[in-house]
Amino acid sequence: MTILIAYDGSDDAKAAIAFAAEMFRGADAVVLTVWERLAVTSARASAGLMMAMDQSGLEDEAIAKAMRELAGRGADMAREGGLNAVPRCDVDSVAVWSTIVDVAGEIDAELIVTGTRGHGGVRSLLLGSTSDRVLHHAGRPVLVVPAPERKD
Repeated sequence: MTILIAYDGSDDAKAAIAFAAEMFRGADAVVLTVWERLAVTSARASAGLMMAMDQSGLEDEAIAKAMRELAGRGADMAREGGLNAVPRCDVDSVAVWSTIVDVAGEIDAELIVTGTRGHGGVRSLLLGSTSDRVLHHAGRPVLVVPAPERKD
C-alpha cells in the first residue's frame, strides 16, 4: 500500500501524519509538500493583476529549498511513527488540491491522507477547502483527519 500524505507543516497536517502512522504502520508513504511560486502568489493576491511579475528567481529558489526541508521534516515525522516515508516537494501547477490529486495519480497512491483546517460555515464556503476539493476530485480513497482540539 502506498499512501500520499499532504503536509504543510501545520498542526492539522502533523495530526494527519500521526493518525496515518498509527493506522497504517509499516506502509509506504510519500509526504508531499506543495508550494506556489512567489510570482503566482503575488499575482493572485493583487486584485486585477493578471501578469507575471519579473523577478530573479532567487526568491523562488529560497522558497523551494525551505519547502523541500519542510517535506523532509514531515517524512521524518512519518518514519518516527512507523511509516516507510519519503519526502516529495512539488510546485503547484493550478491549485494545491489539483497537485495533490495529480501526484496521487502519478504514484498510484491507494490512499490520500490530509488534514483539515476546521473552517466551518460561511468561512469554509468563501475560502473553499483543499481537503474538500481533494475528496471530490481524487477518484481514490481520501482520509481527512479532523483538526486537533485546540486549547485556547
